Formats: sequence, structure tokens, C-alpha cells
Amino acid sequence: MAADVDKTPAGEPRDDHHNEDCATPSSRRARSRFKQLSSLFLIAAVPFIGFCIKYYQDVQLVKRHEAGLKALGADGLFFFSSLDTDHDLYLSPEEFKPIAEKLTGVAPPPEFEEEIPHDPNGETLTLYAKMQPLLLESMTKSKDGFLGSLSGLRSWKRPSVPSSTFYASQFKVFLPPSGKSALGDTWWIIPSELNIFTGYLPNNRYHPPTPRGKEVLIHSLLSMFHPRPFVKTRFASQGAVACIRAASDFYYDIVFRIHAEFQLNDVPDFPFWFTPGQFTGNIILSKDASHVREFHLYVPNDNESSNMEVDIGYLPQMELRAEGPSTPSVIYDEQGNKIDSRGEGGEPIQFVFEEIVWSEELSREEASRRLEVTMYPFKKVPYLPFNEAFSRADAEKKLVHSILLWGALDDQFGADSSRDSPREFARPGLAQPELHQQLADKKNLDLSEKARLHLEMYTFPVEMMVALPNGTVVHHINANNFLDQTSMKPEDEGPAISFSAGFEDPSTSTYIRFLQEGLEKARPYLES
Repeated sequence: MAADVDKTPAGEPRDDHHNEDCATPSSRRARSRFKQLSSLFLIAAVPFIGFCIKYYQDVQLVKRHEAGLKALGADGLFFFSSLDTDHDLYLSPEEFKPIAEKLTGVAPPPEFEEEIPHDPNGETLTLYAKMQPLLLESMTKSKDGFLGSLSGLRSWKRPSVPSSTFYASQFKVFLPPSGKSALGDTWWIIPSELNIFTGYLPNNRYHPPTPRGKEVLIHSLLSMFHPRPFVKTRFASQGAVACIRAASDFYYDIVFRIHAEFQLNDVPDFPFWFTPGQFTGNIILSKDASHVREFHLYVPNDNESSNMEVDIGYLPQMELRAEGPSTPSVIYDEQGNKIDSRGEGGEPIQFVFEEIVWSEELSREEASRRLEVTMYPFKKVPYLPFNEAFSRADAEKKLVHSILLWGALDDQFGADSSRDSPREFARPGLAQPELHQQLADKKNLDLSEKARLHLEMYTFPVEMMVALPNGTVVHHINANNFLDQTSMKPEDEGPAISFSAGFEDPSTSTYIRFLQEGLEKARPYLES
């Protein structure tokens, strides 16, 4: 009996090890077996639990597959599966990305590059701004002002910053990205973010958004003209594009085109936008952006016109130019000692630069044409003069697809139909005043009659037409109606997207349908 009594004083911990030592052999064996069975159970339970989880996931996947088949049908589910790269029957944002880009027509905004600190010992480039104010007498509709909104234009007489110095490395933004180093390659410096879904940016703004990434340099350059530049215009086509015009072992000659605008007024005046037709120019810089040989940015002044529903004025001069190459900010002699940049007589040291020999080059006209096509993809299609289009249509037994608008074809509403549109057309790009000249031509009554038939169908701002070789317009659509048809409204009946010839956005499919309708309407005339 005494052996069974626990003699541990109250309040003191019991010695379990002592108890275990005192345990009988049979109890120790029983405890060991229990531990072994527990381990075996856990080892067996792990794969069983994994099997149950996998079974549950498979059942859910089958259910989702059946639900997808019921909702989409076999063809729809096949299309869905082609996007579902991880085959989980869910579309992640990354998987949906190609569809979003196709629907909107633009890629998502790129990640902005972080500002790279510039070498304080690197080369610097000084730019000089020159401008002559817009000739108010060239404005036909608002030269007397309205609601005081011309105050900013009237007071804008000279550049806000006559000269400014930049690091040569800042012009790295003009260098081509990887994969775009061949002669004639084009790329977006600042990509456009406007399309048929976004429409246009608001007018009621006074101050531009903070520039980021490559926008910073463009904003700084344009700020030399006026303190409120907007590097992205309110309307498409916006942004900036560049093209390699010439290349050597160490240098590029890059031409560029920028669509930007200025807000000339501030509160309390109403907003007044000044939108040059384009900024263009070129830069010759080393392939590592350590040296800039030439830089010139300007607004072309050879397209004076006031034949539009909006007011246009003539700007004689607006340009930035470097009067010489970039030069080292710090100069060292042959022994590595820093020396004064001015010579013994106090005059600046004159640098001698090697002559650049281009190994390959394009004409400036061809490089500019490639920039234009990048900005306006519809220009991939050749547009003919009015008389030439009808002459070719008559000779080749084709229809005439014409686009009639105010002003230059660059500023028209357009769709890129070069890839998918039928080839039964000769295409003229027409300015409305041009047809008035054709209409007044009494020496060519046949062409005058064709011009009259087109003008009868025209409605501002843009009219797209399909005509017979004799000038009869068989089908036409106004740009505003076209936009109404391409806008995606949930209540509209019918699919907003066409799968007839691949995955197409609404503007492309609507434009192709317009051309096909024109072909059908013209068929009786062509077969007679």
C-alpha cells in the first residue's frame, strides 16, 4: 500500500520522468505502440487529405466547365479556353489583357521609367527658343475675341524661356527602344491613349497634369514657349513618335513628330486652347546619349489655311534650336587636371568634332511619311486626287470610296481599313474647298458634275462615301453617325464585336460593314 501512495509534498511539481522510470514494462510498450499508430495515421492521412482536396477541385472544375459550356456553347468555350492559359476556367487580368488591347485599340500605359540622376560632369546642351506671334488678322472667325478668351493669345508675344541648358543624357528619351534599331523603324515616345471608347479629354482645364517618364523632357522643351503645355492633346491623334532617318557606327539621326497644345488662359478667363498642327524636327545624338550633335524642333509654317469650321490662324515661327553640339561641363587636360573652359584671352575654348559619315540613311521626306503613317494608320492606304480616282475607277471598273472633310486629310476622322477592307475601290482623300474648285471648273463639266454629286451628300465634319465611276453616290455615312454605331451600348441589340474575320473592334467591323453595304448597293449598277 505504501508503494502506491504519492508522497510528493503539496505545491511541488511531480517528477514525470521519475514516474516514467517507475512505469511497468507493459505500460511503456503500450505507450510506444500508441505513438507509432499515431504517426502511421498521420502519414496515411496526408495523402488522403490531398486526394480529397484534388477531388474537390476536379469536381469544381468539371462544374465550371459544364456551366461554361451551357453559357457559351462549344465554340464560345473554345474561344474562352484559348485565353485561359492556366486552364482554371477563370480569366485573370493578365489573361484578359490581349482582349482589352484589341477592344480599346491601345496598349495599357507603360510603366514610367524612374528619373535617372544625370552626371554633373556630363555634356550639356543649350537650346534657344524663337517665335513670332500668331497673326490675328489670319483668323477669320474669332479675331475680335469672344467673352474675353483671346486675352492669353494677344499677350503671348515671345517665348517664356528664351534659352535653357539641358544635360545631353536627358535626350536619351529620343533613343529607340530595343527591337527598333533598324533604319526607318518608328516607335512611340509618348503613346496615344485616346480611342473610340475614351473619346476626347475635357476642355475645361487650365493646368497640365504632372509629366512622368519621357513626358518630362518634352514638357520641359515646350515650356520654353509657354508655361502651360499639355504633352497630350485633347483629341486623337495624340502623343509623340520618332523614326531613325540615318545611322552610323556611333550616331543616330532621329526625326520626330509631337502632337501637343497649350492652354493660354488662366482663371477667371474662359479656357483658350492653342493647338499647333504638329511639332516636328530632328536630333543627332550618340547611341549612348552622351553627346548631342544637333537638335531642332519647330512648328511647320507652310500650311496656311482658314477653310475649316474651326478657326485657324497663321503662325510664322515657333522653334527650338541648338546653336552647337553639346559640350563637356568640366574639362581636363592630358594630365587629368581640371582646367578653365575659357582660354587665355577669356574666350570660350573651341571644340572640334569629327564629321559623321552615315552608313545608311533615308530621305527626310520618307522618314516624315513613316511618322505620319504611325500617327494615322489609315494613311497606309493610298489616297488619290479626285480626278485621278475617278479615272482609275473607270479604267479598272472599280467603285470610288471617298472621304470628304474640311481641311487636311491628316486631321480627318479615319479608320484603319488597310488590312481588312475590300479592294474594289479607288480612294480619294478630299478637302471640301477642293471640290468647290472642281465644281467651278467649267472646262471639265464631267468632273464638275461629280464634284456636285459629292457636295450634295456632304455633312460636317466628315462624310465617307461609295460612288460609281460616273460620280453617283450609292452609299454614305457621316462620321458622327459612324461613332454612334461603334459606341458599345448594353441596350443595343446584336453583337458589338465581330468574329467574322478574326477578333475585330467595333470601329473596324462597322467600317467594313459600311464598305460591304456600298458594294451591295452598287452591284445592280455594275451588273447592268
